[in-house]
Amino acid sequence: MEIPIIVEPIRDDGFRASSGGLWGLEIEAPTREEAVRKLRELIDRRLDAGAEVLGLEIPSRAHPLARFAGMLKNDPLLQPWKDAMAQYRRERE
Repeated sequence: MEIPIIVEPIRDDGFRASSGGLWGLEIEAPTREEAVRKLRELIDRRLDAGAEVLGLEIPSRAHPLARFAGMLKNDPLLQPWKDAMAQYRRERE
């Protein structure tokens, strides 16, 4: 398994490695390699203590207004309404 981490330089010529989001872990060390190593150790400790990383399938849901999409497609009043709106906008500009 791979997780995204960010490694960035910090003050005093050190580095910060953090996992953000899911893990919420952050470590600072004098070198990039040591920061990554220490972050891995923190993650390993959590996993050794019983933490699990699982995927959770969330079913997609239709937008609540999707059922109304296109309901005016064949309405004979639609085009006159659009024309009236366009005319109104031209007059306001």
